[in-house]
Amino acid sequence: MTRGNIRSTPSRRSFLVGAAGGMAALPWIATTTATTTQVKPKGKEALPVQVISSDNGMAATRRAYERLVARADTLDAAIEGVSLVEDDPNDRTVGLGGLPNEDGVVELDAAVMHGPTHRAGAVAAMQRIRNPSQVARLVMQRSDHVLLVGDGALRFALAHGFVEENLLTEVSRKIWLHWRETHSSKDDWLPPPEGAIEPEVTDYFKRHTGTIHCAALNASGDISCVTSTSGLAFKIAGRVGDSPIVGAGLYVDNAVGSCGSTGRGEANLQNLSSFAAVELMRSGMSPRDAGMEILRRVVERTEPRLRDAQGRPTFDVKFYLLAKDGRRAGVAMWGPAKYAVTDANGSRLEECVAMYQRQK
Repeated sequence: MTRGNIRSTPSRRSFLVGAAGGMAALPWIATTTATTTQVKPKGKEALPVQVISSDNGMAATRRAYERLVARADTLDAAIEGVSLVEDDPNDRTVGLGGLPNEDGVVELDAAVMHGPTHRAGAVAAMQRIRNPSQVARLVMQRSDHVLLVGDGALRFALAHGFVEENLLTEVSRKIWLHWRETHSSKDDWLPPPEGAIEPEVTDYFKRHTGTIHCAALNASGDISCVTSTSGLAFKIAGRVGDSPIVGAGLYVDNAVGSCGSTGRGEANLQNLSSFAAVELMRSGMSPRDAGMEILRRVVERTEPRLRDAQGRPTFDVKFYLLAKDGRRAGVAMWGPAKYAVTDANGSRLEECVAMYQRQK
């Protein structure tokens, strides 16, 4: 039995009967819709099916687009794409292999939002589960809550059949250890001998932010989106950025469009950037203009300690905006920057419009 596009939670009796019969489906592969039909509304022209994401999500957009063409729900398609990145140990900003907090522990955040029903789910500071986007969908589907955090999010994931694992890969551990040994001369950690640092470590030895945002639009004009991250590298344990916060790291209004963000999460939390951008699109702004206006607000409200000598923010923020009519934009505090797109013309990186340009 369905309620709108969302599968209703089974009663305790029906759950026990199903389990006793051995026919209960694995919950983490549950889809958002009971059916996968998405047909063009009568009398309306089909909209341009497309998926956009941050620049680390090319494979995600391709997979999500394939699922949209096969008439999957927009949220299911976006999550399937993002799960590819969460599973990739070579992407050190999301999921397995994500760079850890200052204690060497990987903590993951994610949020999902389903445009057709305006429902959302999120997890924050969750450890030992590699696919937080899938758990966030279950929070939306199988609880009366929007956000679960920390050990509560982990227990919820385990209750639904997810398996704990060590998310700290060997390379990520070495990067964290090098940071721990070298970031201060006032502790008992000693740096490695000269020449003993591996290139794969030095290539990542800097302050990282890392996130994937992915938004999907089908031919009927339905939009959903996902944001997933391992957060700021070497952060204080328990730090949560904007990614799992609906209205900050992502937001969808199915009548208008969507916005998601990567970059300094604190700036987006202070400005509810994604919600504000969608509201500007509601008022008639294009995705590009709405994104640039939010960047201007972020600049105006940035505190002095986070500005350079010219008064510009020293951090980066990017927004990925997708309108219901198919218009899209990527905007960035600092360029050059790109974002990923897959549509009927294939998969590619497109240029973000930037507030400032870095010196080459």
